[in-house]
Amino acid sequence: MLIAQISDLHIRMPGQKAYNVVETDRFLPPAIDTLNRLDPAPDLVIISGDLTDFGKPQEYAHLKRMLDALRLPYFLMPGNHDDRQAMADAFTQHAYLRSAQGYLQYAVEDYPLRLLMLDTVVPRSGHGTLCEQRLGWLRDRLAEQPGRPTLIAMHHPPFATGIAYMDAIGLLEGAGELERIVAEHPNVERILCGHLHRTIFRRFGGTIASTCPGPAHQINLDLRPHGTGDFIMEPPGYHLHQWRDGALVTHHAYIGAYPGPYPFHE
Repeated sequence: MLIAQISDLHIRMPGQKAYNVVETDRFLPPAIDTLNRLDPAPDLVIISGDLTDFGKPQEYAHLKRMLDALRLPYFLMPGNHDDRQAMADAFTQHAYLRSAQGYLQYAVEDYPLRLLMLDTVVPRSGHGTLCEQRLGWLRDRLAEQPGRPTLIAMHHPPFATGIAYMDAIGLLEGAGELERIVAEHPNVERILCGHLHRTIFRRFGGTIASTCPGPAHQINLDLRPHGTGDFIMEPPGYHLHQWRDGALVTHHAYIGAYPGPYPFHE
């Protein structure tokens, strides 16, 4: 099983520059083209939040037009820049977005690796949270199939990264309880996150939690205790997660065309 992950698209309308620098919507078509050309083709794509920049209906309509070119099944998750209702209204064919209890979290059961998508959004806030209701949903889903290999996906990473600006708007509630829940379920193979626009890994609850780079701008790697919140136009990237022989292997990959491959001989 092969899973592609992209994250933090921050789609604005054509011609609009985020922070007066980056036209985010121009970066998504090359990402889609890269995913469409993969051989072997991924079984599915996880898009782990911040689909748009302002959560406006017209941004989701613009995003959907571009995603119509993606020839792979894809699953959407909300991030702190998203609006749950506008997402559901735009992607009506994605029935799982009509989630009960007001949160966009759901299970994907159709693949060898079970996927549990967890909603960390606090409306109109940059930080995330996992309240008791959302954690209870996760406990119940994990209890249903305690022996089945499972992947949890969420927008905000449940750990401090050392990038102070982003940690201040990280998962500010529920990370400790999430870690206790995950530690009780050794079948959880990985926790996939977005939000950081970088590749980061950390041990968490007996498994590995990771964050994914973005298809446009990245968060600047600034580990100073009082570092400023900046972004940088490093190469756009994505993750490929391969499930085989009872293990999940992750590859950081770049979006776009580059010279090669060349044989290792002259």
